[in-house]
Amino acid sequence: MVLGLCPDLSREFYSTPENLYQLPSFGNTRLLHFTDIHAQLLPLYYREPNINQGIGNEINFPPHITGEHLLNFFGIKKGSREAYAFSDVDFVEAASLYGKMGGMAHLATLIKQLRNESGLENTLLLDGGDSWQGSATALWTQGQDMLQLANLLGVDVMTGHWEFTYGVKQFKKNIAQFKGAFIAQNILLTEEAQFNQNTDQAEVFKPYIIKQLKNARIAIIGQAFPYTPIANPRYFIPDWQFGIQEQRLQVIIDEIKLAKKADVIVLLSHNGMDVDLKLASRINGLHIILGGHTHDAIPKPILINKTWVTNAGSQGKFLGVVDLAIEKGQLKACRYQLLPVFSNLLTPDQKIQTFINTIRKPFLKTLRHPLAVTDKLLYRRDTFSGSFDEILLNALQMIKGADISFSPGFRWGTSLLPNQTIYFEDLMNHTAITYPNSYVKVLSGQQIKAILEDVADNLFNPDPYYRQGGDMVRVGGMRYKINPAALMGKRITELRLANGQLLRANKNYKVAGWASVKTIATGKPMWEVASEYLSY
Repeated sequence: MVLGLCPDLSREFYSTPENLYQLPSFGNTRLLHFTDIHAQLLPLYYREPNINQGIGNEINFPPHITGEHLLNFFGIKKGSREAYAFSDVDFVEAASLYGKMGGMAHLATLIKQLRNESGLENTLLLDGGDSWQGSATALWTQGQDMLQLANLLGVDVMTGHWEFTYGVKQFKKNIAQFKGAFIAQNILLTEEAQFNQNTDQAEVFKPYIIKQLKNARIAIIGQAFPYTPIANPRYFIPDWQFGIQEQRLQVIIDEIKLAKKADVIVLLSHNGMDVDLKLASRINGLHIILGGHTHDAIPKPILINKTWVTNAGSQGKFLGVVDLAIEKGQLKACRYQLLPVFSNLLTPDQKIQTFINTIRKPFLKTLRHPLAVTDKLLYRRDTFSGSFDEILLNALQMIKGADISFSPGFRWGTSLLPNQTIYFEDLMNHTAITYPNSYVKVLSGQQIKAILEDVADNLFNPDPYYRQGGDMVRVGGMRYKINPAALMGKRITELRLANGQLLRANKNYKVAGWASVKTIATGKPMWEVASEYLSY
């Protein structure tokens, strides 16, 4: 396996506003890629991780490098705009200097500019999924706000993950209105569903699509999140089975190549980057993997054998640009750039901005209801903890009267700077899911350890194919030590309550949490619990 960075396929980093979005002419076909926007309509702050824990050889290689290590690895100047976009280094100071990022109206302006430069007939816009969930307006409209926005942007092809958590009925309603193509080679009907529907057709969606552009035929294969029924409640999609489906993917690639259906074969993936890196080492014939799910902002593509693997960040902060030089049905060269979307450098597209204002108007009073003021930087993204998660954990303990609290290690959720008002909308940016209810359980110390061990194995299993992405479950009212490189069942040690007492295996503890995957909780939604806590 060849593993390496690809500097020759990426332009150098530019830090001046004048040329940041001026890409020198290259090739004759362009792919634009965003992923994991999580329904963030407006410009925002989003701090990249300080810790993105890997194991073994991964520790010193993307995506498991952060901070100054990441800047040095990719040759990004400390203190530059790109350093602010791609790392957590001096985040508060940099945020004050460079401002908010993303915003769909600002992203739309950049998309339009890049399309016009290459020609509409030479450009595809690809959405890697997790775009229709993550905000109050997306939840309250059941994804309709982001669906309509996707159509206004002109998204050509997408795959998904959190989109499924609106349930099959709503999801199908949304997809029926989507003007692009939704593809996923790795979603099939269960055998029972095939029997009940009296069909031999296992495919739920088209596995791939061939897009005929002026200068090229591009094959886009869809790869939805393979662990959706495990990471999210199964009852949302009871008749569908997921998985990586590696062998099926290889058959599809071979079919495309044998029939000479396309000049370039692209996997539009929501696997997560660790899974994509392994997949690229085992699959033949893929030119590019445009990845998502793990929210890794990777400035330059990683070469695995003959496949370029990318991951385009999250929250609308970045737009991936793949420029291809295709001659006589052959890919001769390509260039990749992950462009940061700086809101103050891009004039918002007026059509998109008007749509956003219209969508938000009925909810504006509720969205802008103030709850508290921050006394420090609040963020979510880090492998083991996040300061915004601490609010949720404290709320669960206080309101539920619990000894210990759990909160899922979601990677979506905006950051708030010190001395900034926390509005209800900010809270929803961290809790807006379709299974938000809180719960209280009595668990033994042994059961608590087992839960932590199970989550740790999902994150740190030596085989990337057994990882589900996300971060470690957040825990309040206790602490523990973890060795990610240890064997299953041996990673978690020294579990102690906040007062320093060791947890006892056979002693019972009152545990509060939310977002239960395996059972239907009936307590208050997490945003109500946290709102009550912040009102004290």
